[in-house]
Amino acid sequence: MSNGRKIPALTPREVVGELDRYIVGQSAAKRAVAIALRNRWRRQQVPEELREEIHPKNIIMIGPTGVGKTEIARRLAKLAQAPFVKVEASKFTEVGYVGRDVESMVRDLVEAAIALVRDEELEKVRARATEFAEDRLAQLLSGQGPAASRPSGGIGFMAPPPPPSVPRLGDSEREKLRAQLRAGTLDDQEVEIETSDAGAPTFLRNFSGQGMEEIGVNLQDLFKNMPGMSRTRKRSVRAPEALRLLEQEEAAKLVDTERVTRDAVVRAETHGIIFIDEIDKIASREGGAKGGPDVSREGVQRDILPIVEGSTVNTKYGQVKTDHMLFIAAGAFHVSKPSDLIPELQGRFPIRVELEPLSGDDLVRILREPKNSLIRQYTALLATEGLRLDFTDDAIAELAQIAQSVNERTENIGARRLHTILERLLDEVSFNADERGPGELKIDAAYVRERLSSVVQDEDLSRYIL
Repeated sequence: MSNGRKIPALTPREVVGELDRYIVGQSAAKRAVAIALRNRWRRQQVPEELREEIHPKNIIMIGPTGVGKTEIARRLAKLAQAPFVKVEASKFTEVGYVGRDVESMVRDLVEAAIALVRDEELEKVRARATEFAEDRLAQLLSGQGPAASRPSGGIGFMAPPPPPSVPRLGDSEREKLRAQLRAGTLDDQEVEIETSDAGAPTFLRNFSGQGMEEIGVNLQDLFKNMPGMSRTRKRSVRAPEALRLLEQEEAAKLVDTERVTRDAVVRAETHGIIFIDEIDKIASREGGAKGGPDVSREGVQRDILPIVEGSTVNTKYGQVKTDHMLFIAAGAFHVSKPSDLIPELQGRFPIRVELEPLSGDDLVRILREPKNSLIRQYTALLATEGLRLDFTDDAIAELAQIAQSVNERTENIGARRLHTILERLLDEVSFNADERGPGELKIDAAYVRERLSSVVQDEDLSRYIL
């Protein structure tokens, strides 16, 4: 790789194992993305002349909402340390209409890649930046008091006299102040620091947003170096906040911005993952209306086609090629079907996987097994108030049964129904947790039925509340 970075050499089985920690079921979709990730590693091992000819096999995920399509793609990107963006196909419009153009997804990916690479570089220099920031803060703290105060401005056209210089601290004094900073004994001390005003001028903010994405020049970057545009302001903050701000400033100085941009563009081109959700919403339905909202559906598909097929997109960081980006599309396809997409676009998504609707057993596993399960989240949240929640097995089974029942009788929104049900279940507890004080609350099936039975039994009410 030109930026010297290698894709983690995870085997497909290891990738599926990692995804299993967060997502229940959907083995076919997990296998498909695991193979796609492994093929990226394999591509790096082949000779250079053949490497450019090997393109990723894009994937379409077909399944109802709330079954894990987005989560699989998001977790895969995190696992691969790859830039990732999620876009909704229904937000795009055909060229010539007002709205987002399809090339904006590539620009968003480059921005995500720059943020990712910058964070990695900042982490590398964090120790040095902290050291420099502590030195500066120690100097500021030593210069507090009347002797270090700046005189007021001069009168008329006379320039104000320069402020008295504060002598540099000796090594022993610096180390003493640094030790006090780390021990927290100076946390109440206030210092005055000068920071750059990062806010964009009002007139620039008024010109931002949709409709300006096709302009490759960032107006804020263009104007910030002009006289009067780059401003700084003094702030009086406590020592810990001052140290954080100075660390950020020192870290930014240590990071080579041009190299970050260069590496980020390469990372986006070779490792980037773009998740196109709701692609079924732009599929042309047979016998559907040809006017109104449907007018640009096929046009959006034709605009997406060159991006997925491999093209060059102009961004403010230069030209970005999409040939080796991985595109994962997803849709419920309740009304339309994948064959309703234009043939050329179908051909660019050769791998199709169908995600299964969630059963009651799946919902039980979702509540219990994932590392970030809702039960763990709510337990951790209320533990901050000293309240320990204890969910019994029959309570989890009852919650899953209610979620499945409501999904069957109303709209099936998959695992997202659990969010609504748990929020309703714990509404009173969450509101009064601070008044209850430390203690333990056992949540069993009887408690679940008591809190939710009236809502579940009234179908009209459950449509509004659950």
